[in-house]
Amino acid sequence: MSDTRPSEALPPTLFLSDADVASLVDWFPAVSALAKAYAGQISDAMVPPRSMARGDGIWLRGLTAISPAGGHMGSKLIAASPRIRRASYLISLFDQHTMGLAALIDGNRVTGLRTAATAALAIDRLAPRRPLRVGVIGSGFEARGALDCLAATRLLQGVLVFSPNPSSRERFARSFAGSIDVCPVDTPARAVSDADVVICAARSRDESPVLQGAWLAAGATVVSLGSTLPEQREVDEETMARAVCVVADMPDEVAHDTGDGIAAMRAGLALDAKLVSLAAVVSGEVTPRRSQADIVLYKSVGSALQDVVIAEMLFALAKVKGYGTPLPVSIVPVAK
Repeated sequence: MSDTRPSEALPPTLFLSDADVASLVDWFPAVSALAKAYAGQISDAMVPPRSMARGDGIWLRGLTAISPAGGHMGSKLIAASPRIRRASYLISLFDQHTMGLAALIDGNRVTGLRTAATAALAIDRLAPRRPLRVGVIGSGFEARGALDCLAATRLLQGVLVFSPNPSSRERFARSFAGSIDVCPVDTPARAVSDADVVICAARSRDESPVLQGAWLAAGATVVSLGSTLPEQREVDEETMARAVCVVADMPDEVAHDTGDGIAAMRAGLALDAKLVSLAAVVSGEVTPRRSQADIVLYKSVGSALQDVVIAEMLFALAKVKGYGTPLPVSIVPVAK
């Protein structure tokens, strides 16, 4: 029998718990890591479409990607049961040179972290270089994360927030007391009509759009985070029509697998003509705004690239700061 052991001992696999991840969260390294990755060479083959296995009231989603900058490749698995309202998230990182399993990470917080950090990166590349007036629609964890990360990376002049529940929007505003000037308002139009940046992280119960394009000021940068599936809606067709450029983390999925993209196509909007990748914007290949009055839209569905890059960042910080649990045993790469 041939020897399948590696020629030299590999470092032990490091397990990062949800508590470890919470202790390691840092917005600046997250945005910087994503900026470096999106400025690199990224092919479609490096970030293939996600897959999902479905059973009776359960599903397992898999996302895979190869990092262009950090030396790892990895996957995120999401096991969920809507029936019992439970889900588990697991991220694996493999060393690109040894094929060794470098880390296993509880991915519970990673989705919110990568969504917020990628949104902040997009805003930084799309919004004007001045203190920003921000309008937020939504008061949940995605809205909180996006605003938190944006405030850590850009100067904000003020923030207006709308949520249908008055107590929710007031609680959201109070949670930023002492750090950001956030004011709750009673209509979504009031929240966004004078905003340089509009953050949408909410959907209505009947899946009708929560943002109307008619409310937007000239030059606005819109970020849509809350609709990622065909049955979900967040921004209306006029928002998509007024945008001179639609920037997407996964362009094909935004166009064909989100309710907003599907509705725009059905309305006769030539979405493909204005759709560009976030990588093309970050790398400088595309200049999305040609005049200060142009409206641009960043629409996110989430990407395995973001998960893997953020996992790499957490792994690097964990090794420096001494977080995580080295596993006593792990898988062994074999000769093939």
